[in-house]
Amino acid sequence: MWDYTDKVKDHFFNPRNVGIIENADGTGEVGSLACGDALTFTFKLDDNKEKIVDAQFKTFGCASAIASSSALTEMVVGKTLEEALQITNQDIAEFLGGLPDEKMHCSVMGREALEAAVDNFRTGKKGQKAVNEDIVCKCFGVTEEAIERVVRENDLKEADDVTHYIKAGGGCGECIPDIEKIIARVRGDMAAGGVAAPPKKKLTNLQRIALIQEIIDSKIRPALQRDGGDVELLDIDGTVVIVALRGACASCAISETTLRDVVQSRLRQEVDPDITVQQGEG
Repeated sequence: MWDYTDKVKDHFFNPRNVGIIENADGTGEVGSLACGDALTFTFKLDDNKEKIVDAQFKTFGCASAIASSSALTEMVVGKTLEEALQITNQDIAEFLGGLPDEKMHCSVMGREALEAAVDNFRTGKKGQKAVNEDIVCKCFGVTEEAIERVVRENDLKEADDVTHYIKAGGGCGECIPDIEKIIARVRGDMAAGGVAAPPKKKLTNLQRIALIQEIIDSKIRPALQRDGGDVELLDIDGTVVIVALRGACASCAISETTLRDVVQSRLRQEVDPDITVQQGEG
């Protein structure tokens, strides 16, 4: 069972702006029922055709797909098309307080639907972006360009990461060697060109707390629980994260190593390199 944030649950149980806008200025369609996720996104501009005044969606998919689509409709209203196109899949995930890694493809689908809708408005062509590139993942119809983009924008390092973000490699698995080659090439190009990974956006305190809790629940606790241990978040004070080790970890002779090399290391990697983890009581 996935650990969803309260905001994801809210947008899933109470989705905003469900529907299709009649005479929409832009319509974008991504995914397919055969792949398990499909999204239609429509928007309406003001009389000057400058800002988005309404956005609606219809989606077939999981809780994350519905929540991501609902969030996107709220995020774009009031923005110009150029401003809306600056929204990334990470922005959608952060708006929701985070998504499980395995569900990040839902935020990518939202961004792609927005881009397809804007392309439809600007060109008058069908609101599903034409695919001219070579298909790498035939199971899900994912192109080399799409893989390159998600690797570059999200600093992905493994084929499993790509699967989580755009499903490529999640079917028969035949394309995984090709995905690994693309990752190596893109990361090599980034290193050779001095292109750093995209900087992480500054989080609000609430977003920071939610992200730390999500990382602990989805990535740290399962690893400790496999060995009979556990960890509980007690408090956060700036960059100091206070936790309590539970189960086998509480009495383990290497508990300090667990705090430093497992909990602290993961939070520094995923949230903030300045984080310090301390053992608390409670």
